[in-house]
Parts: sequence; C-alpha cells; structure tokens
Amino acid sequence: MTRRFISQLGEGESVDQVFLTLQKQTRSNRNGNLYLQLRLADRTGSVTGMLWNANEKVTEMFECGEYLRVQGTTQIYNGVLQMIVNRIDPVVQADVDPEDFVTVTEKEIETLTTRLREMLRGMKNFPLRNLADCFLMDEEFMRRFCKAPAGIKNHHAFHGGLLQHVINVMELAQDISPRYPEMDADLLLIGAFLHDVGKIEELGYEREFEYTDAGQLLGHLVIAQSMLDEKVAEAEKLSGETFPRELVLRIKHMILSHHGLYEYGSPKVPMTLEALALHYLDSLDSKMHTFTQLMAEDASGDSGWTNYHPSLGRKIFKGSANPEG
Repeated sequence: MTRRFISQLGEGESVDQVFLTLQKQTRSNRNGNLYLQLRLADRTGSVTGMLWNANEKVTEMFECGEYLRVQGTTQIYNGVLQMIVNRIDPVVQADVDPEDFVTVTEKEIETLTTRLREMLRGMKNFPLRNLADCFLMDEEFMRRFCKAPAGIKNHHAFHGGLLQHVINVMELAQDISPRYPEMDADLLLIGAFLHDVGKIEELGYEREFEYTDAGQLLGHLVIAQSMLDEKVAEAEKLSGETFPRELVLRIKHMILSHHGLYEYGSPKVPMTLEALALHYLDSLDSKMHTFTQLMAEDASGDSGWTNYHPSLGRKIFKGSANPEG
C-alpha cells in the first residue's frame, strides 16, 4: 500500500496508515464519556486524531513515542485538518521505515551542527567565542540542543527543530549585519544562538512532546539565564579572565526581550540594536515556517487559498498551480 503523508491528505478521506504518536490525552465529554485525543505525526507534519467512546483498555495499549496503525476519516474543524479515528493498533517498530517519520535526518543534523560550529568559532570577539566554545564542548548540552523541538505545536515542532530554527536565525543575522555597521555582529550572532536555549529544559521530547515542570514553572527565558550564568563561569575558568559584565547584560537582555512585546510574554522590550534585530529575525523565521507548514498541510484541495485559520485570523494565498495560465 502506497503511503499518503499528512501533507497529502484532504478533507473527507479514508485513512489507514501508520503514524508516530507525539501526544495522547484522555478526556471526558459533557456526558462524562471518555474520548482520546492524539497528536499523530509523520515526516511532513502532524494532525490531531479524535477517538470517541474510548476506554481504559484502549488508552493503556500504547505510549507516546510509539507507532500506531490508525484507521479513520479526515475532516476540517476550525479551519484545520483533523482525523476522526475509528480504530488504532500498535505497530512493531521493526516493521516501520523510520525515514517516514524523521523531519530532520541524522545527516542533516550533522550538517547543521557543523554550520553552527563554523559560525560561532568564526566570531572575532574572544570572550564571546570562548563562551560559545563552553556550550559547544558540552556533549550532553549538544545532544539535547540538536534533538529538541522549538515548540510543542507551533513552529519547528519536531526533533531537530530547535537547531534548524537557530541556524536560520543565525544566518539571517549574518545576512543583515553588514547593512547596519553600528550593530555588534558577533553579539547579535551569539544572541541568535542562545535566544531559545532554555527550551532544552523547558520542553520534554524524549518520548512525547510536553512541558517539563521547569518549563511550566519558569519558562525558557528564565531557564536560559541560569544556563548562561553557568557557562560564563566556565568561560572565566577556561580563560582565566573575568567575562565583561556589560556583555553578559547585553546577552541576557537579548534573551529576555526577544519576544518583543509584553503581551507576547516578553518581560522586557528590546532596548539595544542587537535585541531589536534579534526579535524581528526570530519572528520572521517562526512566522515563515508557520505559513509554509500551513500551506503544505492545507486540505482545501485545488483551491488557490488555504482554509481560514482562526489562530491567524486569515486565509493564506497559495496561488494557482499554473500562475502564468
């Protein structure tokens, strides 16, 4: 049977495929009846699955991070494709092609990691280069950094997503720095590297994607401050010199202000050139990825427009298949 990936599914299709389970939640409706809400994924994206009239036997037959054969029918709900699930069956991992479920391959991770090292070790500022090396030489940090998603459901929500997002923002930073010579290019670059570093502890991603206790109680902006302090201390020990205090403040400010606005959860608004640039570059990459993913997963068929997305307050124009026709 030829596999149809999530990005290829439309409304009203019968589905009988194997998916990776990212999340499962047992809930009850108004009448107290249990139902199972799933987050099902393959290499092209993810989709919510709803199994009505679930029972404990069904919910206990699998864990997050395992593969399921899912039978059901797709539908559009609030502008988003979801699946009404009729049946689920566990699948032995040996019977699954892992390439069908990996968004960023191991080879791509290696390429991105090499690029990360090249950019950080190419900085001219010695204290910043020394600080970056303290992160790069930490094998456990790098393992987690390269595996983590950038989010649970939103942009880059897949293993390796954080690394991919960070590389994008760092390369954007290198692209714009020559246009603004008043800005410190190395400072912006390390800010791009560290702006979401707290997500490796904010998010759980070994099996299912979830928020950790630290993520719920503190959030990645606060977590990153402690991580930075630890590495600054290591950098000072490694170099035998005191790390410049203002430089630490500027890096912390970039991390704390990169969401841009108080209403977006930013405890500070950008107050330096580098912080302002980082906010817009981070927003650009996350929004471009969101638009691209929504267009790829859209189930509106041959229409030049996606379905309406309440979270965005708009449709997205995909254009015609033959724009010159």
